[in-house]
Amino acid sequence: MFPTGFVWGAATSAYQIEGGLTADGRGTSIWDSFCRQEGRIVGGDHAETAIDHYNRYRDDVKLMADLGLTAYRFSVSWPRIQPDGSGAYNAKGLDFYKRLVDELLSYGIDPWLTLYHWDLPQALEDAGGWPARDTSKRFADFAATVHAELADRVRNWSTVNEPWCSAFLGYASGEHAPGRREPASALRAAHHLNLAHGLAVQAMRAQNAGSQIGGCVNLYPVTPATASEADQDAARRIDGLQNRFFLDALLKGAYPEDVLADLSHISDMSFIQDGDLAAIGAPLDMLLVNYYSRFTVSGAPGGAVSAAAAPTDSGSPWIGSEHVGFVNAGRPVTAMGWEVDDSGLYETLRRLADDYPRVPLYISENGAAYDDVFGEDGTVHDPDRVAYIEAHLRTCHAAIESGVPLQGYFAWSLMDNFEWAWGYGKRFGLVYVDYETQARTMKSSALWYADTIRHGGLLGRAQ
Repeated sequence: MFPTGFVWGAATSAYQIEGGLTADGRGTSIWDSFCRQEGRIVGGDHAETAIDHYNRYRDDVKLMADLGLTAYRFSVSWPRIQPDGSGAYNAKGLDFYKRLVDELLSYGIDPWLTLYHWDLPQALEDAGGWPARDTSKRFADFAATVHAELADRVRNWSTVNEPWCSAFLGYASGEHAPGRREPASALRAAHHLNLAHGLAVQAMRAQNAGSQIGGCVNLYPVTPATASEADQDAARRIDGLQNRFFLDALLKGAYPEDVLADLSHISDMSFIQDGDLAAIGAPLDMLLVNYYSRFTVSGAPGGAVSAAAAPTDSGSPWIGSEHVGFVNAGRPVTAMGWEVDDSGLYETLRRLADDYPRVPLYISENGAAYDDVFGEDGTVHDPDRVAYIEAHLRTCHAAIESGVPLQGYFAWSLMDNFEWAWGYGKRFGLVYVDYETQARTMKSSALWYADTIRHGGLLGRAQ
């Protein structure tokens, strides 16, 4: 049984579900532009309709209520609210989120609002994007605007979702929008995403001290393939860029010295200004953690095979450590090619509890893509996803029992949706979406999760 008050949720993001890309004055985002470029998205897919949540949100909230969710994590679309990324807000765009929040509250579902989940207004990218310091300031203004309008109804706020992805997939590998392959720019982007978080926290706290505000990071335990010096160094490097560069900044107000040394041939870090790290490292009310898998790495020349291929042609996101290889360690994999390892979640949570200042923790994303099939009997049976979530929830419970301040869990994702560069070919949802008809059907994982929530814990082994 989980503690009384444990948050049972599911998560989505605006760009992946909303559609309505030209509705009610919404501006253009970097993902709109990216999707129009040939070869960027598998199958040439796009999110112009996605799963039409912009028009079907009431039905989707009813699904959440049927699941028994106590909380729903969603993001707001920056270009829907500020079409050009600055200036006056678009009232019709903001009104959509007011209606969504009111609908959630009418069912007793707590709204958890994420301010940025990768859909930068194209106008800001044209002005330099995240490598430009001014984008951090524009984000703080945006955060203050949304917060001023919704803080009376939304208590829990997170700033930037997975800054690693925005910085290094967007500006180093080019796998994500805006599709640039510029290592020095990626590093500037990483710092300015962190700074955007810090400035947004300042702006929101100045408006309403009662809001609960946190950052959101995607974390991976990193294991060397062997005990060799090269593999040990590879693990240190990837852990540094993936995990510690962001955790140390948010929770300790400093960047790791070894990571800065690894990157010194790329940049002298002169873009870090006095006061930046103090702003980034201001105390948080909570830390949101997205967890999916473990990395096993090797530094041996030519000695590793990529554990999971990128969906399209792209470069390496591992600036300064492009030589590191990612090894398949022999665990079962999801449809994404990601190894299933719930023990890595325990390792990650214990590390946060042991190595960093104590802060309430929430698993803000955890889930798996599998090749779901809509059965002739009208059901979608997904036992692998049930087993995945069950194992990770058992790990969450073990972490709580060991003293980790874990207070909630959000399954990724509520519904099948647009999976970024993978298009619609990968399904993560608890709810199956027929992309032709937009019909929603609860998978067996949704029914299992609803039963788990109803009982406040895990009653037996997954079937």
